[in-house]
Amino acid sequence: MKYHFIYFMFFLQLHNYGCNKKPEYSNHLIQKGEKHFKNLKQLTFSGENAEAYFSADGKKLIFQGHDGDSVCDQIYIMDIASRSIEVVSTGNGVTTCSFFQYPDDVGIIYASTHLSSSDCPPKPDYSKGYVWKLYEGYDIFKASIDGSNLQRLTDNPGYDAEATFSFNGQKIIYTSLESGDLDLWTMNSDGLMKQQLTDRLGYDGGAFYSYDGSKIVWRAYYPQSKKEIADYQTLISENSIRPMALQLWTMNSDGTNKKQITDNGAANFGPFFFPDGNRIIFSSNIHDKKGRDFDLYAINTDGTGLERITYFNGFDGFPMFSPDGKYLVFASNRNQEKRGDTNIFLCEWVSN
Repeated sequence: MKYHFIYFMFFLQLHNYGCNKKPEYSNHLIQKGEKHFKNLKQLTFSGENAEAYFSADGKKLIFQGHDGDSVCDQIYIMDIASRSIEVVSTGNGVTTCSFFQYPDDVGIIYASTHLSSSDCPPKPDYSKGYVWKLYEGYDIFKASIDGSNLQRLTDNPGYDAEATFSFNGQKIIYTSLESGDLDLWTMNSDGLMKQQLTDRLGYDGGAFYSYDGSKIVWRAYYPQSKKEIADYQTLISENSIRPMALQLWTMNSDGTNKKQITDNGAANFGPFFFPDGNRIIFSSNIHDKKGRDFDLYAINTDGTGLERITYFNGFDGFPMFSPDGKYLVFASNRNQEKRGDTNIFLCEWVSN
């Protein structure tokens, strides 16, 4: 929940401010076994950058980032060809989870705390272990593609974030504490007609629509034992949540036919449908007993056919296919200039 996240130790807040390097192919950064990658290109070179998502025309990326511990994440749009970057959020508070308004790139959405406070919120208290903070000031905002005409879409006293558009631009799906628990909700593109889609005790978040709009994929954690439930509810009352074994689920766009896709005891997140809707690409630490190394995986929507996509010793996450399915964008720790950097990479996708 981010800061919509780079999970566990990679739980992100990010950015590369105006680096003038031209994008260059970085095929030497393709690891052995990464057979689906061709012409890998590094797009940012400093700071913590993540959750980069394509515009409808495939020519731009919107992402969140920061460079330096004294600043908070803001939202940026990059022109892929020139790699020029413009800030499109207010510059105040902290932001997360941005997305273009499809199908015509007429606007953007993101979550921000700037109305609650112009300052960066305090860091989480780790005295109870590693937790994510659910800042109460987070609300979801819609704006023109240049950041102007800012419109508030949610106005709840608690956390509202993790919003993405459907690819016809008519619906927004997001995570909210409005019910008292972390559930998935939808609303129209103007913020009206809010509808709750999940109601099981636990965390539901990081949802995306399939390209045809018929399905939703998301990550979830549902506490089972009395201890897990008590711990979860205590943290929620403190506007926090502890990283846990997140599993992937799908459902119809109206909230029916919920199905669990993974059941591996690992942290699985950042799921995104392949363009044909038959597979899901996501990040997981399933291969690492220490839980620190995250790679990209693909899986069929019925839970079969698990395939490891990346083999980098570090973090790979937040994948998204371009609308035409030819390219993949993702965030990675590979080729760091300094410890803690996470950058955005773009590659051609090789199906076989």
